[in-house]
Amino acid sequence: MIARIRGNIVEKKENAVVINVSGIFYEVMVPCSVMERIDGMVDAEGLVTLSTYYYLQMNPSSGTAHLFGFLNELEKDFFLQFISVSGIGPKAAIRALDRSIADIARAIDQGDAAFLKTLPGIGQQKAKDIIAKLQGKVSRFGLIKDHALKAQATAAVPFRDEALAVLVQLQYKKAEAEEMIDKALSRQPTLATVEELLNEIYKQKVMA
Repeated sequence: MIARIRGNIVEKKENAVVINVSGIFYEVMVPCSVMERIDGMVDAEGLVTLSTYYYLQMNPSSGTAHLFGFLNELEKDFFLQFISVSGIGPKAAIRALDRSIADIARAIDQGDAAFLKTLPGIGQQKAKDIIAKLQGKVSRFGLIKDHALKAQATAAVPFRDEALAVLVQLQYKKAEAEEMIDKALSRQPTLATVEELLNEIYKQKVMA
């Protein structure tokens, strides 16, 4: 399993980049929403780090390996949710994710089939399938600030601290994140999981 890849971008293709890792060249498929921001993620050493999903496509007589890349673990998590919808494979998902993940997540949460139909390869029935499968499960991805993402590891911390770590990863300032958490907990003091807390924060931002 290849969980991450770090190297120089030597070539860009449609929905793919070629990355040189110590003389080994990997082709990594990326959605348009990642391709648009990948240059801004190159570090001082000229290297980019992608969180990856490894997929082995089996044929009757052989198998073909594919790597799919994302700017952080949250984007990959959304991708994994997206391909859990029946009939959407990894390659189809990469093509479909040509808008910001935050916008797609919000459309799913709001049941906006018209928006989802504008995604490449997503028709009316598939849009309905996506909403039926994922509505209410992807709210936290609507908090992503797509224009200013940085790849960071998600720390395994207690309930409140875990929510704070996620919000900081989404590029909210710590003080702002703490205020959002406090307001959510004051509105709903019975929240029992980080998922419920993030969903409550998301709902409040949509209503604001």
